[in-house]
Amino acid sequence: MPKDAAVEEFAGLVRALKARDGRSYEALGRRLSVSASTLHRYCSGATVPEEFAVVDRLALLCGTDEEERRALEAAWTEADRARRRAAPPAPTPVPAVSESNPEPTAPDPSAQDPSAADPSAPEAPRARPRRGASAPLLVAAAVALVVLAVAAVLLGPTPTVSAPAPASTAPGRSAAALPFTWSIGSQLWESGCGHTYLVDRAPRAIAPPPVAADSGAWAGTHGAVHGGEALVRITVQGRSPSDAVVLHALHVRVVDRAAPLPWNAYRMDSGCGGAVTPRHFAVDLDRPRPLARPVDGLDASGDEVRKIPAVSFPYKVTSSDPEELLVSARTAGCDCRWNLELEWSAGDRTGTVRITDGGKPFRTSGTRGRPAYVHDSAEGRWITDSDSGQTG
Repeated sequence: MPKDAAVEEFAGLVRALKARDGRSYEALGRRLSVSASTLHRYCSGATVPEEFAVVDRLALLCGTDEEERRALEAAWTEADRARRRAAPPAPTPVPAVSESNPEPTAPDPSAQDPSAADPSAPEAPRARPRRGASAPLLVAAAVALVVLAVAAVLLGPTPTVSAPAPASTAPGRSAAALPFTWSIGSQLWESGCGHTYLVDRAPRAIAPPPVAADSGAWAGTHGAVHGGEALVRITVQGRSPSDAVVLHALHVRVVDRAAPLPWNAYRMDSGCGGAVTPRHFAVDLDRPRPLARPVDGLDASGDEVRKIPAVSFPYKVTSSDPEELLVSARTAGCDCRWNLELEWSAGDRTGTVRITDGGKPFRTSGTRGRPAYVHDSAEGRWITDSDSGQTG
């Protein structure tokens, strides 16, 4: 299927759902926690959602059955593949260049061999002996196999030991025993348009900024860290349509503090429109005990900016009524690693879920005083930002 055909097919399904719901882009986008302009881009095929979750919520709101949702997810999968095929290829790795060492350095062996960086990592598979290996080695190997076979007969079968059940079914997702599921998005941009990353590379070693949907791959390729602010979206959905799960509180735990990273700051800007930010929690990581403080959200999807009053805990979620929480964690004075903890109850059950970035703490570093760059698309290169002294 041509790449554009897959995107158009998916966009047609989204348009049909929007028409079935009957609400305006603004009203429906507010319910889905996306801007009206973003929802319009989904319907027109101008862009494809990075995650299926937002489309799944739209399907639930429109009362689709399981078969329709499966067809919608299959269409999104094909459209997402088409989007990735159309995206520019990942940049060729460039020798690391830092301010303290402007000359390219040799590649870090640990980047090629994970076991070099982590002694506990499993040993890499050894290469097969090449043809012409010495006869004594082959004879020794054969003798070892015979000894092992005899030992197995004498000792009997080895007892089977069951590994403990994993704490989670996948990075960023909750265990099956919980009465709800949760997922996160940790590479979000302000209003879906702008963000700052810190990277320990010179401008000539940095690829052009990606679109927001591809920010995770770009950040991973460059070893980037959120600069000044990190946005984390938590989507929580109950497993039952009738038995509600109550979300009571969201706590912030800073697990490590260090001086801000002395890296260059690179500012992303895709030049798109406004966004809607309900259920918005602001976190000041520079405080001794940071709190997730509910603040007013903003709906800037039209010509005017509307305030969405802050709503604090508790929240209720079911399978048909999910909830989305947006955490904005800022710092000017530290390189902070931090986690979130979500308190919940369901009937006579209570618990706390630790929310991490794929098993690792989230990370945010201040950018004040760091050299800052923006990308000049006309010249195809990064240039110094005139406001570099104001970052962070």
